[in-house]
Amino acid sequence: QVQLVESGGGLVQAGGSLRLSCAASGRAFYAMGWFRQAPGKEREFVAAIRWSADSTYYADSVKGRFTISRDSAKNTGYLQMTSLEPGDTAVYYCATGRVLTGLRALYDYWGQGTQVTVSS
Repeated sequence: QVQLVESGGGLVQAGGSLRLSCAASGRAFYAMGWFRQAPGKEREFVAAIRWSADSTYYADSVKGRFTISRDSAKNTGYLQMTSLEPGDTAVYYCATGRVLTGLRALYDYWGQGTQVTVSS
């Protein structure tokens, strides 16, 4: 199993920045992804990173604004979010899986989520 703990969420004004962290423990994994879920909407893919080789993959909606990274020594993943918009307001989840993908079903373990609220 993999245990995941997110942190770093909060309230920020539009145009601002936040960095989310996801601390992982337990068994090894191939990829870490970030997803988000706004009220009344489906959970959607944001970004993913291959843990061993730093390959990344982004949703079009965040490309150029968000950056996913990882610190293998700390077994922690990050999501740096800049130029935040009210539409980015959601609960953000990190997850680990066996492939680098945006498909939610292919992620096996999930964190509890952290709230990000962007005010206009």
